[in-house]
Amino acid sequence: MSERFSGKVAIVTGAASGIGKATALRFAKEGAKVVLFDKTDGVHEVAGQINQAGGQAYAMTGDAGDEGDVEALVKEALSRFGGLNVFFANAGITGGVRGGYFDATPEHWAEVLRVNLIGPFLAVKHSATAIEGSGGGAIVCTASVAGLRSGAGPAQYSASKAGVINLVQTAAQQLAGTGVRVNAVLPGLTETGMTKPMYDGARAAGKSHMIGQLNPMLRGGEPEEIAAAVLFLASEDASYVNGQALAVDGGLSSSHPTSRPPGDPNRPSS
Repeated sequence: MSERFSGKVAIVTGAASGIGKATALRFAKEGAKVVLFDKTDGVHEVAGQINQAGGQAYAMTGDAGDEGDVEALVKEALSRFGGLNVFFANAGITGGVRGGYFDATPEHWAEVLRVNLIGPFLAVKHSATAIEGSGGGAIVCTASVAGLRSGAGPAQYSASKAGVINLVQTAAQQLAGTGVRVNAVLPGLTETGMTKPMYDGARAAGKSHMIGQLNPMLRGGEPEEIAAAVLFLASEDASYVNGQALAVDGGLSSSHPTSRPPGDPNRPSS
């Protein structure tokens, strides 16, 4: 595997599991020094895994929606590794309510927006100058296909992710000329800690074959598939990609809801 990030420093939030963990491991495998950040102590295990494999990683616990914690995170990356080239603002929550209107309170919404939207804002605010000072680089934020339209998450989560899509657009404009690109990755259904109850329920009911059946790939995604897209957006391979929202969803967002037969009857058979 190439080392696209040799000599680079990357921060990953929400790095203890799922997409964050997969991305941190991939950054390290491609040569980056990685600062891992999460609210849970599991982040130290991931850092240990990287270090034991010969990489360089440091773990911190904290709150991705707290300005003091995010500011300290960036300062730690600078002091420990001497620079910052990539910030992957990945930490997020659903809010714990399914509908988001009649079963939710303003407090539910405020907490989701604090972590999912203010968190990426803080990432941009505190990392952009550091990245510019290190010669340029990229900020990648985790949004979601739920931010594109209804049907992929509860209302408070969907609204927060729609905000992230707009955030990367406005940030890209405000950072014009700095050498800092800002993009979003939009996962579709992916097996992570956030989606574990749904996956577990489907398996327990003998319906695991139905997971992801609404997208043309007819399956759910893996965290490593999202990580691959994040590394593309963070790398020089995406040097002219800025202010964009890249859906990695098996094609789910390419269509409006419809009933679809198992195959196209007009498609020639092989």
